[in-house]
Amino acid sequence: MTFERITVHPDRMGGAPTIRGMRIPVATVVAMVADGMTADEIIDDLPDLVVEDVAEALRYAAEAVRERELPLRPSA
Repeated sequence: MTFERITVHPDRMGGAPTIRGMRIPVATVVAMVADGMTADEIIDDLPDLVVEDVAEALRYAAEAVRERELPLRPSA
């Protein structure tokens, strides 16, 4: 899968994936969604973003999780 809006620069933000080369980490956007914020609320807080940035951040996070095994507690 190709991501047009996600960039990684080793010398910027510690190499963390960011949105379009800005100093807005993908993790920040994903955390805002997890906290219950809508895309419009996120854009209000981070006006350099557009709806497509939020959507691609979520797709990137989903792909990152698909690529590795995470330790989960067994269900009861």
